[in-house]
Amino acid sequence: MNEIMEERKNRIISFMREHSYKPLKFEELAVVLDVPKEERSSLQKLLDEMEEEGLIIKTRKERYGVPERMGLFVGKFQGNTKGFGFVLPDFGDEDLYIPANAINGAMHGDRVIARLSRHASGDRHQEGEIINIIKRANKTIVGKFDKSEHFGFVTPDHSRLSGDIFIPQDFINGAEKGQKVVVEITKWPEKNRNAEGRIIEILGDENEKGVDVMSIIRAYGIPYEFPDEVIKEARALPTTVTEKETVNRRDLRYLRMVTIDGEDAKDLDDAVSIEILPDGNFRLGVHIADVTHYVKEGSQLDNEALKRGTSVYFPDRVIPMLPKELSNNICSLNAKVDRLAFSVLIDIDSSGNVINHDIFESVIHINERMTYTNVYKILEENDQELRERYKDHVADFENMKALALILAEKRRRRGSVDFDFDEAKIIVDENGKTVDVKRYKMTIANKIIEEFMLLCNEVVSEHFYWIGIPFVYRIHEDPDPDKMESLNIILGTFGYRLKGYRDVHPKSIQEVLNQIKGKPEEKAISMIILRSMQKARYSDTHDWHFGLAAEYYSHFTSPIRRYPDLIIHRIMKEQINGKLDENRIDHYREILHSIAQHSSERERAAQDAERDCEDLKKAEFMVDKVGHHFQGTISNITAFGLFVELDNTIEGLVRLSSMDDDYYTYNERSLCLIGERTKKICRIGDKVNVQLVKASVEARQIDFILTDENEVSESRSEKKEPELIRSKSVKDNDYLLKHIGAVKKKKGSKGQKSRDSKNKSKKSSKL
Repeated sequence: MNEIMEERKNRIISFMREHSYKPLKFEELAVVLDVPKEERSSLQKLLDEMEEEGLIIKTRKERYGVPERMGLFVGKFQGNTKGFGFVLPDFGDEDLYIPANAINGAMHGDRVIARLSRHASGDRHQEGEIINIIKRANKTIVGKFDKSEHFGFVTPDHSRLSGDIFIPQDFINGAEKGQKVVVEITKWPEKNRNAEGRIIEILGDENEKGVDVMSIIRAYGIPYEFPDEVIKEARALPTTVTEKETVNRRDLRYLRMVTIDGEDAKDLDDAVSIEILPDGNFRLGVHIADVTHYVKEGSQLDNEALKRGTSVYFPDRVIPMLPKELSNNICSLNAKVDRLAFSVLIDIDSSGNVINHDIFESVIHINERMTYTNVYKILEENDQELRERYKDHVADFENMKALALILAEKRRRRGSVDFDFDEAKIIVDENGKTVDVKRYKMTIANKIIEEFMLLCNEVVSEHFYWIGIPFVYRIHEDPDPDKMESLNIILGTFGYRLKGYRDVHPKSIQEVLNQIKGKPEEKAISMIILRSMQKARYSDTHDWHFGLAAEYYSHFTSPIRRYPDLIIHRIMKEQINGKLDENRIDHYREILHSIAQHSSERERAAQDAERDCEDLKKAEFMVDKVGHHFQGTISNITAFGLFVELDNTIEGLVRLSSMDDDYYTYNERSLCLIGERTKKICRIGDKVNVQLVKASVEARQIDFILTDENEVSESRSEKKEPELIRSKSVKDNDYLLKHIGAVKKKKGSKGQKSRDSKNKSKKSSKL
């Protein structure tokens, strides 16, 4: 049913976008679409629904059309700390600037309709006014409480939510000045009037242990505590595997296998085994926790897992999708105990081709719980103590390394895009305070698990695609051609070229990434490429995965912490056991669309919360270092300043207003700042010396200034100025000065790859 409705919507939208279409009234539209009279009430319902979603517009004269052909913009409103904002349109590349007096009650994250009021000219954005709010994003808001004699107000934690929330005296509910609170909005803001709300939860004093992270958890609507009925179900489950449960399962307890995870991981989804067959081929075994044996459809555990969608990983805690009785115990593939699993055995030749595969329910016994660190030391550092300790597995690790390199090379040949971003490892003390931030580098041990999980996910996805049953796929659509054209222009200023950018293949993007590897501009260009691509998502309809250059891809390997994996385990088991009849197929067709959509939304919320927490903890680490000097690298350049990254991944902003040795002009195409008098050129990748002047935990902001030690060499200052689209000096341009701090963020800019486990198990972000 969902597919049929979506198809009808797409047909209507395509029709209205045709050049020959002019806005029609309902009766005219029904005639043109050849809708019988008895079905016109359904058409009216569909049009009303499309209007509510902002897909189409009904004018005052009751004529229907698509917004982009009627001078209107539908999209997400992105607020700014300065009070203005942008609408990030669903269609079209350029964001619409919204002055503070034209926001008309919209809040950051709201889905809105805006009207164009001024076209772009010179260095001015196109400008507009919000005329309708389709869907509110912030039913509750987290912030800091303050009060006067007769009322209170809350300043939102999220910097893009401008304007305090007014709290009437009767709705303060015991909150004290300086506490972090959760506010439920009771009256939405209007033009020249702030929002009103009531306090529904007091998180604690601002500096109290754990309140900072809890504020982020509440802000993103992440369920924290499990309901009593869910805990009751979890505690009623067995704590060990019984022989009765192993009936009709393939017994693999004889097979030597290990888990390989981060030191602090407790939710162990996957184990691996490897054999060399008589013909010289590899037999890879990927053994995944059989969560659906314990989490039954429609149970309280299942409903709660669907609601959460994913586990969320913070430096000081994990918010699991399933209670610890499952995630850390009976479902976790702990060593030296029997566990129920879903196993995939894959025979692979020396070129990385899959020769054969088998998918089945199993019972397994993990021999060792390995860490990435120890496997790396065994393979790369030849650590004799560890090699002796794990002597029964050393040959397996060496074979795993050989196979992983073969698989990686095969992916490279087909064009899979590999971004090489280092992650931050944030270390906190017992009070949750940041004591260190380190750069976390992926090693061959990470690569082994990454490659094995990628292959397993592909094999499972292709197998069940050809059976033709309902399924959840992990898809990544082709990039927008206009964005690729813009990307190619930027790459050209660095001396690179994107082949076939109007119909780009992932191999062309990987070629650019290979060319920039090890160059000063590597990180910045990688981020620009990432932001130019679509974001991967879950879908109940098949499409390929552009980033992996994979025709078939699904998430199968992490059912403890991702609901899409859990739901396809359930489907797979029913198919394998002959229980997937027509009724069950219809059932899955009915529910999978909403499950895929909800899972994608919860994944984005988890990623945003993790990123927010990382920024907060990095700012916290720098608070007591104000005045200290550092050396860093220019990682990005914008119209309002440049970003400098330190060796430990911490990044701070050098504001243009602090660069007072000259007037600097920003060139968007060349991504550089040029001094008008001195002709100094600040480029991405330049090494610079900076001093920390501000670290705000509340704003998650770190500010640097350039220090006098930065001397531009003669050769550098005499470099020919790049060919630019000339813009006025920033300091002479009142418009730009007014908007210092505005970061334009394109649709689909959050990056396309999911993180398997952030700072915990550090598994591939490509999965």
